[in-house]
Amino acid sequence: MDSPKTLLEAIQYFNDEQICIDAVASMRWPNGAACPHCTADMPYYLDTQKRWKCRKCRRQFSVKVGTIFEDSAVLLKKWLPALWLLCNCKNGVSSYEIARDLGVTQKTAWFMLQRLRLVLKDGFAIKIGGDGGPVEIDETFVGGNLRNMHKDKKLRYQKRGGSHGKAVVMGMLERDTRKVRAKVIPNVKRDTLQNEILNAVEHKATVYTDGWTGYDNLAAKDFIHETVNHIDEYVRGQIHTQGIENFWSLLKRGLKGTYVAVEPFHLDRYIDEQAFRYNNRATKDNPLTDADRFALALSQVANKRLTYAELTGKLEAAGA
Repeated sequence: MDSPKTLLEAIQYFNDEQICIDAVASMRWPNGAACPHCTADMPYYLDTQKRWKCRKCRRQFSVKVGTIFEDSAVLLKKWLPALWLLCNCKNGVSSYEIARDLGVTQKTAWFMLQRLRLVLKDGFAIKIGGDGGPVEIDETFVGGNLRNMHKDKKLRYQKRGGSHGKAVVMGMLERDTRKVRAKVIPNVKRDTLQNEILNAVEHKATVYTDGWTGYDNLAAKDFIHETVNHIDEYVRGQIHTQGIENFWSLLKRGLKGTYVAVEPFHLDRYIDEQAFRYNNRATKDNPLTDADRFALALSQVANKRLTYAELTGKLEAAGA
């Protein structure tokens, strides 16, 4: 059967658990299954148990072992449609919607989505702005209005930095590739902003920012630095930050419209989710489809793990 191209086809296609196992296995082991315990190849498959047994170490393993799905009682025929929706819903998909659609509890759906967001994270091993390419850099504040918050939450926000205690997010858009990078940072001080730029942008790159003083003296650090003063103008020829601000609008539309309330310690995963969809959107030069985004995400499920204790901070508290 051909691979699914639409959500309807995906739901029908992944309705069989064995097909889901085969799909994940083909992504993980294109040359055939290998034991995740001893790396030996050519294990034999146990049809009744839907798992493999290694000929060398004699241990059994399922396709979930060593992936984001490990230790989950939820069937893959529910995991894969959830991943399809997360990759392709422009403004994201809430845990309540996933719970209704898949027949799981809201708590389970929330945990599933947080694990799947980890799959969408890009490691960003290569610096951007090579050959002097232009890079737009900007920061934004994410959070609700203090006057609308409960007293306890208001106190938590007031203890943090940023504008009125909001979380600070820094983003960089490489114009040549139209790829974005974004992450939560502790503050908007000069040292913080410029260290992030030095770690992510090649020297000699052309950097476009607004007039915030945190970006001062970038020219002295071997960058071509151009600024636009938003008090007077937003665009001056090619000097602007409109591209990264477009990403901010998409990010906040999802946070405010779909997810409504996101705690700061989970925010990075929601940013990774939006950055994945933005960086793999369909363009004239690269007409990606929903199936392409899903296949890319599915190819990244291995060697990633997020437990409920880690997600909720209980593991960290126990270690302390």
